[in-house]
Amino acid sequence: MPLARFRSPSLALRLILVAVGVVLIVVPAWFALHHQHGGRPAVKVAQRVVPKTELPPVEPVEFQSLDPDDARSFNASVPFSTAPNPAARPFRFSGGSADRARAIDCLAVGQLYEAGDDVDGERAVAQVVLNRVRHPAFPKSVCGVVFQGSERSTGCQFSFTCDGALDRWHPSPAAWSRARDVAIAALNGHVYAPVGYATHYHTDWVVPYWSASLDKIAQVKTHLFFRWTGWWGTPAAFVHSVSGNEPGIAALAALFDSHKDAAEALAEVKPAEVEAAGVAGAPGQALSIDPNSFLVTLDPHAAPDSFVAIATKTCGTRDYCKLMAWNDRSKTPAGLPLGQAQIAAMSFSYLRDKSRGYEKSLWNCSQFQRASKGECMKLQVLGTPAGTLPTTTSTLRTTPGTLTAAPGTIATAKPMPPAADGLDGVRRKPADAPKPVATATPKPEHP
Repeated sequence: MPLARFRSPSLALRLILVAVGVVLIVVPAWFALHHQHGGRPAVKVAQRVVPKTELPPVEPVEFQSLDPDDARSFNASVPFSTAPNPAARPFRFSGGSADRARAIDCLAVGQLYEAGDDVDGERAVAQVVLNRVRHPAFPKSVCGVVFQGSERSTGCQFSFTCDGALDRWHPSPAAWSRARDVAIAALNGHVYAPVGYATHYHTDWVVPYWSASLDKIAQVKTHLFFRWTGWWGTPAAFVHSVSGNEPGIAALAALFDSHKDAAEALAEVKPAEVEAAGVAGAPGQALSIDPNSFLVTLDPHAAPDSFVAIATKTCGTRDYCKLMAWNDRSKTPAGLPLGQAQIAAMSFSYLRDKSRGYEKSLWNCSQFQRASKGECMKLQVLGTPAGTLPTTTSTLRTTPGTLTAAPGTIATAKPMPPAADGLDGVRRKPADAPKPVATATPKPEHP
């Protein structure tokens, strides 16, 4: 009898044996699938070729959790595409001198902060930016591409625009000069052929999630370059019409005078859905990402004096609120970044800041007659007409000292004392530069 009981294990014992077996099989399998090299997540590979009928998504930059050595090993294991890698077509900037100045600034900043003071790296970055400008999945302007997603603390397209790098590192005047030379050459048609039609890149010590679904086509020192797989990575896909209208970037206002005025007008404006009496169109036509700032379309038949009531109703009980409005739906921005033409067409602006005891409304007096000039948006100089390019295309604020740039960029300047605003430098303008032509573009006086 004892022998019989030994040969027939109890139900409880059998369950225990089954459980142990499951643990011994399932747990190692789970670790094999999800971890490698001491517990770090494995690289996820997800291939998907986006068809021509669907615009490829531009994914935020997120990285795999790998240490640099593991990332390098993985990146080295990914083969280069064997498909042709043709050079991109020359890019010719078509905007006016003021827009060109902003484009040069944005491109030079992007090159320096992404590649450092390395000419080959900067040329490669510049080519990727201009490739993006001509691809339908990205903004139509150089500044729009470089600063895409910069309003988010994470997920921007170029990490320096949202990680505080602009405040942490300041290139030397010589580095700025070299970067501007590269930017000007790229905007004038110089092509950096090795990266072809690449629209993405990353350093070899990181692995972005998007890299597994793109074709690896080139390497420039420590940077790897990619293009979309399928039709969206072919030359035929790069047919985006370039606007030639470059927005002012608030983050560059302290560095470049070409961004100062526009940045002041746009720094607080971001798109979110609002509803207010007198706002034209269905809900969703008025956009803002910041709940305290709004872009709206006004009813073109509404009386100008009613705009204040519309603004205060839209702002509700907010202590801080800014509203910018247009009375022509075709000119109302659908989102950021904005261009000078959109600023020029602005009909009304409103700012409330209770912490400073400030509240003011301004009208575009070329559209609406007001009793007091104090209610009018000020006019600002936008620059010379298209086709007339001053020798100095932009003014760079830098540390005290002589700044000598390449011909056609920044003229030689003698050391100057710090500016009153705490930013060192001086406006540099050669004597033979064409005088700017004033155009009727309203500039809100709001701080």
